[in-house]
Amino acid sequence: MGTQLTLDTLPQAVGPFFKPVDHVMVALAGHQGLHDAVSALEDAGFSDGDILQFDADPGEHEPLEMNDPCRELACFGAEATLMRRCRKLSAEGHRWLLVYAPEDEQAHRVVEVARRFHAPMAVKYHRLLVEDLI
Repeated sequence: MGTQLTLDTLPQAVGPFFKPVDHVMVALAGHQGLHDAVSALEDAGFSDGDILQFDADPGEHEPLEMNDPCRELACFGAEATLMRRCRKLSAEGHRWLLVYAPEDEQAHRVVEVARRFHAPMAVKYHRLLVEDLI
C-alpha cells in the first residue's frame, strides 16, 4: 500500500520516478474548476488531508515542474507518453489534484467527480502500473 502524500512530502518535480501509489491524479481547467472539484470531493467523503491541489507551471505560486521525459533515461513508452500528456495539459493552464484513494471504490468516486468537472485526464498510480481512468 502507498503512503499518503502531503504538501511537505510532494516532490518539487514530476518525472519518471514520481509514483504516488494509491493516489489518483486529476487535471482540471482553471482555479474555479479545481476549487469546485475539491468541494465535490469533500462532499463525496474525502477529507482535506486526502486532497492535494497544485499547479505544474513554473510561473505559478505553487509550482510543480514537469520534467522533460526525453531527458530521463528511465522514462520510456507509457511513462513518456503520460509525462508528455501532463506537460501539455499544464501548458494549457490545467491545475492538478492528487487524491489519496487506495480502494477501488474511492478511485471510482474521484472519477465521478472528475468527469462532472470535465477533467481531460485522471490516472491512478498502482505499485507496478499507472491506470488511465479518463
